[in-house]
Amino acid sequence: MLKTLKRALLLPVRLLLALLILFEEWGYQPLARLMARLGRLPVLRQLEDLITRLPPAAALAVLLLPALLLLPVKLLALLLIGSGRFGLGLSLVILAKLAGTAIVARLFQLTRPALLRMAWFARCYASWTIWKSGLLSWLRASEIWRWGRLFKRRLRRFMRA
Repeated sequence: MLKTLKRALLLPVRLLLALLILFEEWGYQPLARLMARLGRLPVLRQLEDLITRLPPAAALAVLLLPALLLLPVKLLALLLIGSGRFGLGLSLVILAKLAGTAIVARLFQLTRPALLRMAWFARCYASWTIWKSGLLSWLRASEIWRWGRLFKRRLRRFMRA
């Protein structure tokens, strides 16, 4: 009984995590491509070349920098929401999330070779990749996923009719 209860309680957590990862990946690739296009600008090309030559520890610092820089923006958004300016605060959160994802996606592409030279990072990245693949496989095999795909197909047919 305890095992069944644990499974029932973990189901919503697994589902939420899987959906968050899917949402993040949905935006990750297009935003990384956009940032790569911007990276062709002469000034940014030079900066990207510099980033690709960083040693592992510096590459990690560069990768973490956007999260630290966006933290005050996100706190401001929460302050706005708390003071009754929900629309402005929510817009700021969404904008910060999009900008942060775009920047981190590109920075990770540039710093990944250096980061993977750190043994602990390579182990964590491999474990993360395996865990994420398993979680997404579980989601894609679920009844909820099948229902969502069926709903999407029906909605498309309805919109075409």
